[in-house]
Amino acid sequence: MSAPPAPGRWEVALPPYRGDGPQRVVTQVHEPAGATRAVVLIWPAMAVNASYYTPLCTELAHLGIASVAADLRGQGESGPRSGRASRQGYAELAARDWPRVVAAVRERFGTDIPLYLLGHSIGGQISALYAAREPEGVDGLVFVAAGSVDHRGFPGTGAVRVLLSTQLAASIARLWGYFPGHRLGFGGRQPARLIRDWARIARTGRFEPAGADLDYADALAAVRLPVLAVSVAGDTLAPPTAVDRLCAVLPACTVERWHYEPEPGVRVDHVRWARHAGPVAARIRAWTDSL
Repeated sequence: MSAPPAPGRWEVALPPYRGDGPQRVVTQVHEPAGATRAVVLIWPAMAVNASYYTPLCTELAHLGIASVAADLRGQGESGPRSGRASRQGYAELAARDWPRVVAAVRERFGTDIPLYLLGHSIGGQISALYAAREPEGVDGLVFVAAGSVDHRGFPGTGAVRVLLSTQLAASIARLWGYFPGHRLGFGGRQPARLIRDWARIARTGRFEPAGADLDYADALAAVRLPVLAVSVAGDTLAPPTAVDRLCAVLPACTVERWHYEPEPGVRVDHVRWARHAGPVAARIRAWTDSL
């Protein structure tokens, strides 16, 4: 079997919005050695750079699936760096960044090759909002370690822990002007609006981001896409019940659920699954073949 070509770096410019300066989303592109069966656009978790998904992208390439792993705006190579001047939240990312990158991926690979969004953690939540805005923009959704942060989706005392920690994060972001997760050991530098949107979901269970220009509850209920939802063993940040909560906001979608249990001796969790991604890549290939 021929080795896939070396990954490429690809930059997508974002148009100015409400007086903001130049912004960009930087991606890493992995392509198979032979024909491309499908394309997966990967949107990361908070504080996880696109390069972290290289093992997953390599496995997908060996299976004939191209991948485009994007750094979230203000994270990794995508700029500018998040701080007090950052204004993006869930609504801005779903309405601006996701559509722009999806359009660029379609232009690069063509419209005849199926395109799927793979969202990890917050990347899955915003991918669901994008699908609500543009239900025909992609051919399906993949959630890996992506759940609703609604505290009611966490078992036992986890519900209280999630509720208190998310509301504390929102308070810190409001007082500080942004969320200094790089100093606190969780989440990296994040815009205050993004953290407040995240905390609102934790508190209410509703996807109602600040500045939204449509009723997301109704729009999410109307989405009819195939969904592969993967929960991961050892994941306390997106346990199976939280993954099910995220799937529940898309009631008209056809959902295939799978729980990733690694081989003995392999440790995975909310983030480490991407370093042991062979079984996940194989499941994605099988799922895309079945559509």
